[in-house]
Amino acid sequence: MCVLADSSFDIVSKIDRQEVDNALNQTVKEIGHRFDFKGTGASISWSGQSIEIKANSEERAGAVLDVFKEKVIKRGLSLKTLDADEPKLSGREYRLLVALKEGIDQENAKKISKLIRDEGPKGVKAQIQGEELRVSSKKKDDLQEVMSLLKGKDLDIALQFVNYR
Repeated sequence: MCVLADSSFDIVSKIDRQEVDNALNQTVKEIGHRFDFKGTGASISWSGQSIEIKANSEERAGAVLDVFKEKVIKRGLSLKTLDADEPKLSGREYRLLVALKEGIDQENAKKISKLIRDEGPKGVKAQIQGEELRVSSKKKDDLQEVMSLLKGKDLDIALQFVNYR
C-alpha cells in the first residue's frame, strides 16, 4: 500500500540584504548628483542592522527616505520590510533611522494561521515554527488557494512562499 505524503510550503518574511544594499548605493549616487540635495548634508548609510539618514532639515531627511523607498520598489522589494522612525534633531542635523523588519512574529503568525483556518480550504494545516509557518495539505491545489488568499490580504509584513513540495 502506498501512502501519499502531504504537500507543503513555508511562509517566511526575509529580506534580501544585497538588494537593500544595492538600493542604498543607488540612493547615495542619486543624492550626490541631484541639485536639490547640494549643500544639505544629506547622506544615507548602514548603521549596524539599520539604515541611517542624515540631513540639515526634516524635509531633506524625508526626501532622502522617499528616494530610498523608490529604489527599494524598483529592486522588487516590499516597503513593508522598512520601519522608518520620525526625523530627530541631533546637534545641527536631523537623523532618521530605518529598521529592517524580518521574520514573522508570534502575533502575525497566529493571525495568518487563523486566516488559513477560517478562510482557507478544509484539510489545510498551518503550524508555527519559530519565525515561519509551515502550511501542509493533501492537495496541491489547496496550497495554491492558500497562497492566493494570503497574497490578496493586506498584512503588516512582507511574505514569501518557499520550500514548495
